Amino acid sequence: MLKRRPPKSDEDLFRESTMTFGEHLEELRVCLFKALIGLIGGIIIGLMIGGDVVKLIQRPLKRALEQYYSAQSIEEAKKEIEALRAQGIAAELTDEQIAHLVEKEGLIAKQMYVDPSELLRRLREARPELFDKVSLPEPTPDRVLTREDLAPLFVWYPREHFEGSKVKSLSAQEAFTIYLKAAVLVGVIVASPWIFYQIWSFVASGLYWHERRFVYMYLPFSIGLFLLGASAAFLVAMERVLTFLFSFNKWMGIDPDPRISEWLSFVLWLPIGFGLGFQLPLVMLFLERIGVFTVANYWSQWRVAVLVIFIMAAILTPPDPYSMCLLALPMSGLYFVGIWLCNWMPRQSGQFKPIEED
Repeated sequence: MLKRRPPKSDEDLFRESTMTFGEHLEELRVCLFKALIGLIGGIIIGLMIGGDVVKLIQRPLKRALEQYYSAQSIEEAKKEIEALRAQGIAAELTDEQIAHLVEKEGLIAKQMYVDPSELLRRLREARPELFDKVSLPEPTPDRVLTREDLAPLFVWYPREHFEGSKVKSLSAQEAFTIYLKAAVLVGVIVASPWIFYQIWSFVASGLYWHERRFVYMYLPFSIGLFLLGASAAFLVAMERVLTFLFSFNKWMGIDPDPRISEWLSFVLWLPIGFGLGFQLPLVMLFLERIGVFTVANYWSQWRVAVLVIFIMAAILTPPDPYSMCLLALPMSGLYFVGIWLCNWMPRQSGQFKPIEED
């Protein structure tokens, strides 16, 4: 049978850390209040730069939309040219020229049909010095136009001005709501060091004095991991998730037309989920330090841990499998990084080391 080694001193080692349930609640209230004050300060900063933040968070969505419509433009233009050639109509544009215009020049093609007679008539009215000598057939009001009577024409739009790649709002007050949400996002990120400090302070209040040093030792790493996870979500995950989701639009033949408010909700949730998920190695190291788990426990339960990680990733990310995997796979790797940290920084033997009873 195992028991804990008694302290060498007659003084109660845990006397200073003994707290009643009511004292824990009071400590929680104080920490939450301080965290809220810090969040309000961060939101005030967010209100000052909210407009620039809205422009920044639109970039991944705009890039994904531009990529979607660029690929669609190349595919549709090639199909139309092949159809024209099948009809015996000469088409000067080649596949390589279309790809160059779209990918290198940043243009998006849309095919239109015009009535050649009407077009020339309008041009002659606008610029008679150039088109006055062009002979035109007399207009016939009872003439019935068919598709064969019209001339196909490609119209090229700058990609950034193409209507489909613009982010839209559908109500008058939506822009103001977006501005406030962006301010909240900035507030959470700016205040995150202070909020994490208050959270860890509350955790430390329930620990013994010799365990509290781990809280203050790992606090900077906790903040760094949160910011790293949030940055990875914004810089790496978001555009890939959007590209994956838009591939279903292409497969189902439905053009995406996302609203900025829906996108901002996605932006708010994904970085926070990644930031919390990236805390895993530090949490593992902390629990190992205070004796809740051992390295042997982590190794023996790694299959269960990976399953739990995928479940948590599904909760912390939007409801699509791609974003879940983008978080779950790095977290699975971080789980083994946590085991490595526990081996690299082994818990020092202390007065709570289990000993065998004679």
